[in-house]
Amino acid sequence: MQIELFSDKYKVHTLTNKNIDEIYNLQSQNVLFYEYCPPFVTRQAIQEDMRILPPGKVIEDKYYIGFYQDGKLIAIMDLIDGYPEKRIAYIGFFMTDTSVQNQGIGTEIIDYLCRHLCSLGYESVRLVWIKGNPQSEHFWLKNGFTPLMETTNNAAYEVILAERRLIRE
Repeated sequence: MQIELFSDKYKVHTLTNKNIDEIYNLQSQNVLFYEYCPPFVTRQAIQEDMRILPPGKVIEDKYYIGFYQDGKLIAIMDLIDGYPEKRIAYIGFFMTDTSVQNQGIGTEIIDYLCRHLCSLGYESVRLVWIKGNPQSEHFWLKNGFTPLMETTNNAAYEVILAERRLIRE
Protein backbone atom coordinates (compact mmCIF):
# COMPACT_ATOMS: atom_id res chain seq x y z
CA MET A 1 0.00 0.00 0.00
CA GLN A 2 1.15 3.52 -0.72
CA ILE A 3 0.53 5.38 2.53
CA GLU A 4 0.77 8.79 0.88
CA LEU A 5 -2.57 7.90 -0.76
CA PHE A 6 -4.28 7.46 2.65
CA SER A 7 -5.24 11.14 2.61
CA ASP A 8 -5.80 13.78 -0.02
CA LYS A 9 -5.50 16.63 2.47
CA TYR A 10 -2.81 15.66 4.98
CA LYS A 11 0.77 14.51 4.54
CA VAL A 12 1.12 10.88 5.60
CA HIS A 13 4.44 9.52 6.84
CA THR A 14 5.65 6.28 8.41
CA LEU A 15 6.44 6.96 12.06
CA THR A 16 9.74 5.64 13.45
CA ASN A 17 11.78 5.89 16.63
CA LYS A 18 12.79 9.39 15.47
CA ASN A 19 9.16 10.44 16.03
CA ILE A 20 8.82 9.09 19.60
CA ASP A 21 8.73 12.51 21.30
CA GLU A 22 6.25 13.85 18.77
CA ILE A 23 4.01 10.79 19.23
CA TYR A 24 4.31 10.97 23.00
CA ASN A 25 3.30 14.64 23.02
CA LEU A 26 0.17 13.88 21.00
CA GLN A 27 -0.83 10.80 23.00
CA SER A 28 -0.12 12.20 26.46
CA GLN A 29 -2.66 15.00 25.92
CA ASN A 30 -5.46 12.45 25.41
CA VAL A 31 -5.97 11.76 29.12
CA LEU A 32 -9.53 10.39 28.76
CA PHE A 33 -8.33 7.57 26.50
CA TYR A 34 -5.93 6.32 29.17
CA GLU A 35 -8.59 6.46 31.87
CA TYR A 36 -10.32 3.67 29.95
CA CYS A 37 -7.22 2.03 28.50
CA PRO A 38 -4.47 2.06 31.11
CA PRO A 39 -1.59 2.26 31.61
CA PHE A 40 -0.76 5.84 30.64
CA VAL A 41 1.43 6.17 27.56
CA THR A 42 5.22 5.96 27.86
CA ARG A 43 7.92 6.32 25.26
CA GLN A 44 8.81 2.65 25.74
CA ALA A 45 5.18 1.62 25.15
CA ILE A 46 5.16 3.62 21.89
CA GLN A 47 8.27 1.76 20.70
CA GLU A 48 6.60 -1.55 21.54
CA ASP A 49 3.39 -0.51 19.75
CA MET A 50 5.43 0.21 16.62
CA ARG A 51 6.50 -3.45 16.50
CA ILE A 52 3.57 -5.43 17.95
CA LEU A 53 1.69 -7.59 15.46
CA PRO A 54 -1.40 -9.77 15.60
CA PRO A 55 -0.94 -13.53 15.13
CA GLY A 56 0.11 -14.57 11.65
CA LYS A 57 1.17 -11.10 10.48
CA VAL A 58 4.61 -9.80 9.55
CA ILE A 59 6.06 -6.30 9.93
CA GLU A 60 5.48 -5.59 6.22
CA ASP A 61 1.73 -5.79 6.94
CA LYS A 62 1.91 -3.03 9.55
CA TYR A 63 1.59 0.67 8.83
CA TYR A 64 2.34 2.84 11.87
CA ILE A 65 1.69 6.24 10.35
CA GLY A 66 1.24 9.89 11.13
CA PHE A 67 -0.99 12.47 9.49
CA TYR A 68 0.55 15.95 9.32
CA GLN A 69 -0.99 19.37 8.81
CA ASP A 70 1.41 22.28 8.24
CA GLY A 71 4.29 20.17 9.58
CA LYS A 72 2.48 19.23 12.82
CA LEU A 73 1.51 15.66 13.71
CA ILE A 74 -2.29 15.75 14.08
CA ALA A 75 -3.19 12.05 14.00
CA ILE A 76 -1.63 8.63 14.51
CA MET A 77 -2.83 5.35 13.05
CA ASP A 78 -1.70 1.75 13.37
CA LEU A 79 -3.14 -0.13 10.38
CA ILE A 80 -2.71 -3.85 9.76
CA ASP A 81 -3.13 -5.00 6.17
CA GLY A 82 -5.14 -8.19 5.68
CA TYR A 83 -6.17 -8.92 9.25
CA PRO A 84 -7.93 -11.08 10.22
CA GLU A 85 -8.59 -11.94 6.57
CA LYS A 86 -7.08 -10.84 3.26
CA ARG A 87 -9.70 -8.25 2.26
CA ILE A 88 -10.00 -6.70 5.73
CA ALA A 89 -7.86 -3.86 7.11
CA TYR A 90 -7.57 -3.56 10.88
CA ILE A 91 -7.08 -0.28 12.73
CA GLY A 92 -5.15 -1.20 15.85
CA PHE A 93 -4.95 2.38 17.05
CA PHE A 94 -6.15 5.80 15.95
CA MET A 95 -5.82 9.05 17.85
CA THR A 96 -6.01 12.71 16.93
CA ASP A 97 -4.26 15.58 18.63
CA THR A 98 -6.49 17.28 21.21
CA SER A 99 -6.05 20.59 19.35
CA VAL A 100 -7.94 19.24 16.33
CA GLN A 101 -10.60 17.15 18.03
CA ASN A 102 -14.29 17.95 17.47
CA GLN A 103 -13.50 19.64 14.14
CA GLY A 104 -14.29 16.69 11.86
CA ILE A 105 -10.64 15.98 11.05
CA GLY A 106 -10.65 12.45 12.49
CA THR A 107 -13.83 11.66 10.58
CA GLU A 108 -12.32 13.12 7.42
CA ILE A 109 -9.22 10.92 7.78
CA ILE A 110 -11.25 7.75 8.43
CA ASP A 111 -13.71 8.44 5.58
CA TYR A 112 -10.95 9.05 3.06
CA LEU A 113 -9.00 5.99 4.21
CA CYS A 114 -12.10 3.80 3.91
CA ARG A 115 -12.86 5.09 0.41
CA HIS A 116 -9.25 4.46 -0.60
CA LEU A 117 -9.23 0.93 0.84
CA CYS A 118 -12.51 0.20 -0.93
CA SER A 119 -10.95 1.30 -4.24
CA LEU A 120 -8.18 -1.26 -3.59
CA GLY A 121 -10.72 -4.05 -3.15
CA TYR A 122 -10.98 -4.23 0.62
CA GLU A 123 -14.36 -5.35 1.93
CA SER A 124 -14.24 -3.92 5.44
CA VAL A 125 -12.25 -2.20 8.16
CA ARG A 126 -12.28 -3.59 11.69
CA LEU A 127 -11.17 -2.28 15.05
CA VAL A 128 -11.96 -2.45 18.74
CA TRP A 129 -12.81 0.20 21.28
CA ILE A 130 -12.78 -0.09 25.04
CA LYS A 131 -16.25 -0.87 26.37
CA GLY A 132 -17.54 2.08 28.36
CA ASN A 133 -15.34 4.74 26.74
CA PRO A 134 -17.99 7.23 25.56
CA GLN A 135 -15.62 9.28 23.40
CA SER A 136 -14.35 6.28 21.42
CA GLU A 137 -17.77 4.66 21.12
CA HIS A 138 -19.35 7.89 19.85
CA PHE A 139 -16.56 8.50 17.34
CA TRP A 140 -16.58 5.02 15.83
CA LEU A 141 -20.38 4.72 15.68
CA LYS A 142 -20.56 8.16 14.03
CA ASN A 143 -18.05 6.92 11.47
CA GLY A 144 -20.12 3.95 10.36
CA PHE A 145 -18.64 1.17 12.49
CA THR A 146 -21.11 -1.45 13.70
CA PRO A 147 -20.43 -3.52 16.82
CA LEU A 148 -19.95 -7.21 16.04
CA MET A 149 -19.30 -8.57 19.53
CA GLU A 150 -17.95 -7.88 22.98
CA THR A 151 -14.86 -9.71 24.04
CA THR A 152 -12.25 -9.75 26.75
CA ASN A 153 -8.91 -9.62 25.01
CA ASN A 154 -7.17 -8.24 28.06
CA ALA A 155 -7.85 -8.93 31.71
CA ALA A 156 -7.99 -5.17 32.41
CA TYR A 157 -10.99 -4.33 30.21
CA GLU A 158 -13.61 -5.52 27.74
CA VAL A 159 -13.56 -4.37 24.15
CA ILE A 160 -16.13 -4.01 21.41
CA LEU A 161 -15.13 -5.49 18.07
CA ALA A 162 -16.62 -3.35 15.31
CA GLU A 163 -16.61 -3.26 11.54
CA ARG A 164 -17.30 -0.81 8.75
CA ARG A 165 -18.30 -2.53 5.53
CA LEU A 166 -16.84 -0.91 2.44
CA ILE A 167 -19.21 -0.49 -0.45
CA ARG A 168 -18.08 0.45 -3.93
CA GLU A 169 -19.90 3.49 -5.20
